Amino acid sequence: MAVLVCLPAALFGVGFEAGFRLNLTPSYPLGLWRIEPLNRAIRVGDRIFICPPLTHEFRRARERGYLRRGLCPGWLSPLIKAVVALPGQSIEIGASVAIDGVNLPRSAVQPNDGSGRPVTPYAGGVVPPGFLFLHSPFKGSYDSRYFGPIPAAGVLGLAAPVLTFVP
Repeated sequence: MAVLVCLPAALFGVGFEAGFRLNLTPSYPLGLWRIEPLNRAIRVGDRIFICPPLTHEFRRARERGYLRRGLCPGWLSPLIKAVVALPGQSIEIGASVAIDGVNLPRSAVQPNDGSGRPVTPYAGGVVPPGFLFLHSPFKGSYDSRYFGPIPAAGVLGLAAPVLTFVP
């Protein structure tokens, strides 16, 4: 009986230390992902794991169920998102997102979340030094369209799918 209890815990610990994470949110395919080391500067197009900052917006996101519990500060789960803008780039938010005047595909801004509660989009502006603007093409994704740029210091590494599926 002890083996049945200890073996899954040991496997979880080993997998966690090796950078494996389970994604259960629809922002990216569900399943097993791996955090890969990032040994270079972050680039537009990188898909990353990032710990959200412990701010009012992210506490509220946790309360609303947009984020799960995890091992980031405040017991928040890391996000899997694509980097779509770097420091110095201009963000405009309207019906969708434009970066440096170019519309971002699949970036429609929703007035309500999946439960019908109103959501407030980010006001727009220039991405400040040390911050990233993040996106997921999933219509209901909670990303920088709503919370704005977040500190690059939270980047854990690149997000690599291992065994995933789209529901």
